[in-house]
Amino acid sequence: MIFKIISLFPELISGLSSCGVIARAVERNLCALDALNPRDFTVDNYRRIDDKTFGGGPGMVMKIEPLELALAAAKAALLQSGVVKSQVVYMSPQGQPLSQQLVNQLSLEPGLIVVCGRYEGVDERFIERNVDVELSIGDFVVSGGELPAMLMLDGIIRQIPGVLNSSGSAVDESFMDGLLDYPHYTHPREYCGMSVPEVLLSGNHEQIRRWRLQQRLLRTQLRRPELLNKLKLNPEQSRLLKEVMNK
Repeated sequence: MIFKIISLFPELISGLSSCGVIARAVERNLCALDALNPRDFTVDNYRRIDDKTFGGGPGMVMKIEPLELALAAAKAALLQSGVVKSQVVYMSPQGQPLSQQLVNQLSLEPGLIVVCGRYEGVDERFIERNVDVELSIGDFVVSGGELPAMLMLDGIIRQIPGVLNSSGSAVDESFMDGLLDYPHYTHPREYCGMSVPEVLLSGNHEQIRRWRLQQRLLRTQLRRPELLNKLKLNPEQSRLLKEVMNK
């Protein structure tokens, strides 16, 4: 999968591919990340990327011309790599909330172009003309789209087959089926009077499966009940949740 990120701070993006899971994915040629700086596509001598907003108001707005030229370059590079059609994502507080379902869908794309805004945002005409989807990582504002984009990219790349060492790791994580993750334990078996749950030491895989499922249901009910309300629980899930809630 090929990612083209349009950003005024490409060094932030390059840092993403230099460590951890994403670095391994790049090394294995499972994905490629490339940042394009729209300032390199400015058409005036001052390389101006932003201007005052019409109608007045604080802050500056990113200009449409360099953004569209950067986008055209990104699409041309993707086409040269064999990606004919690529979704354009704009990271924005006004976008729809990013979810695991959306992450899974985007991970199936052969290529993705991510636009990171700065200042007060980008010229609305750029969005109307070019953007397929606006995405938000939460109801708060940060200085630019780079950090939200990096979070999204990390989530997407984890879903690419072969990226994680264990094929089951991504499947078992929070939100994959609408539930939060179960608690995890490792050595030592006892620490400061706290012991690992006996069921995890039993070697009984069916009991462990049921315990983990029950813990996921309980955590979701206590921490994110709105997620549980969206799900249609099967008979086993309903029984396990009722059991643990009645304890």
